Amino acid sequence: MRAQDLAAAVAPHAPLDPPRSADATENGGHDSNKPTPWGIQPAEQRSSMTKTYDAIIIGTGQAGPFLAQRLAGAGMKVAIIERKLFGGTCVNTGCTPTKTMVASAYAAHMVRRAADFGVVDNGPSSVDMKLVKSRKDAIVGQSRTGVESWLRGMTNCTVYQGNGRFESSKEVSVGSERLTANRIFINVGGRAVVPKMPGIEEVPYLTNSSIMDVDFLPRHLVIIGGGYIGLEFAQMYRRFGSEVTIIETASHLAQHEDEDVSTAIRGILEQEGINVRLNATCIGFSRRGEEILAHVDCVSGDPEVSGSHVLLAVGRRPNTDDLGLTEAGVAVDKRGYIVVDDQLRSSVPGIWALGDCNGKGAFTHTAFNDAEIVAANLLDNDPRKVSDRITAYALYIDPPLGRAGLTEAEVRKSGRHALIGRRPMTKVRRAVEKGEAQGFMKIIVDAQTHQILGAAILGTGGDEAIHSILDVMYARAPYTLIQRAVHIHPTVSELIPTMLGQLQPLADTAGAPR
Repeated sequence: MRAQDLAAAVAPHAPLDPPRSADATENGGHDSNKPTPWGIQPAEQRSSMTKTYDAIIIGTGQAGPFLAQRLAGAGMKVAIIERKLFGGTCVNTGCTPTKTMVASAYAAHMVRRAADFGVVDNGPSSVDMKLVKSRKDAIVGQSRTGVESWLRGMTNCTVYQGNGRFESSKEVSVGSERLTANRIFINVGGRAVVPKMPGIEEVPYLTNSSIMDVDFLPRHLVIIGGGYIGLEFAQMYRRFGSEVTIIETASHLAQHEDEDVSTAIRGILEQEGINVRLNATCIGFSRRGEEILAHVDCVSGDPEVSGSHVLLAVGRRPNTDDLGLTEAGVAVDKRGYIVVDDQLRSSVPGIWALGDCNGKGAFTHTAFNDAEIVAANLLDNDPRKVSDRITAYALYIDPPLGRAGLTEAEVRKSGRHALIGRRPMTKVRRAVEKGEAQGFMKIIVDAQTHQILGAAILGTGGDEAIHSILDVMYARAPYTLIQRAVHIHPTVSELIPTMLGQLQPLADTAGAPR
């Protein structure tokens, strides 16, 4: 993990009030004032019933462990609480297991394409789902154990296992234990939404978490939701050998992307034999023997989709409903996300929210950055903010989509005068040489400032190549910085300067230049 590579020792920042030692019981039961590296701790601040810390962190996802390291390295006594699995969503049910399985699916796909590369194997190939799961479980287990061992061996850090719940704005219970601190950091993540659809309680269904336990090949996987999670599982299981149908309520897949990106994604998936049903309304379920029927009201197509298994991939919700936030006075929005300001402070002084539970980003990299922002403000006198971030993420279908900044639709809506460059992957020699020339890349530039506004690379290596664009965006440098750079040949990245040398005015919807 990134945090394990960072130095733990940091100088404390003056505005912090002195951290407190552990409770009187841990200090030998003495009620007299206790000297600490931060000064004298009055006895009345300690209780034989409540363990006192300088900071409490609830959750061990991407933000929690790094923040624990920073605070503990500054000399604070830190308590970190984990309810179930160390490492959070990313390690256990998100990035690590899914990308491990995507790799297995890619291998299966390339075996079937072997003849395209002149490799002839007349023997039959098959996918052993038990071995796929075993490989995934081993990699996940290694990561999870690594996070737990790191935290348990961390100086000034105490690990508690159980459900953390607020008893007040300064006190958290973990089972029979009571912990108190002047600073509490919430890093509890999120989980899959299970929508109220007719018949959903009458049929078995999978979520992104429960499908991690599947060690067999579903005959026909029906996926409800054409967003990023649904698309990754769709291609993955199709390559494993399942029949797959995606049912999406919107008019296009990956509905937050530009229409040309979405259309290209759909073409890639349909070329592999994935069935796509769009504009689906009134989705419901019933049983017919061993089959699960998904009832849909679509513009076209059969009103029923019969499958063996159903995967719900219709969104996420924060794990904030059992934290006792009311007792602490912490405000949440109508979806349950903790309301925070630009430096991730909640409505209650001394309480912060990081990661998926604050609604400011649904990615591992944004959660980690949340911890960096909080640590910078508390320890480094560095006023970093959430609003400093540039939107960036990837969709891990094959080929992947790398995204940075604004979409073309957002730029048009803003009314800016802009320039746009496009290039199909069929004109990227590295992609052609690899036999993976699906997709395209595009970039949008402010016509006046020449700063890059946004980019999308749907193609082989797109999840990596996008970073050369992203870094220049953070530097607020003109696009000419990349355009004049000499990139290595043959790569995907080397065609970004070429694309920037062919910019054209971005036309409005009527075709006129903006």
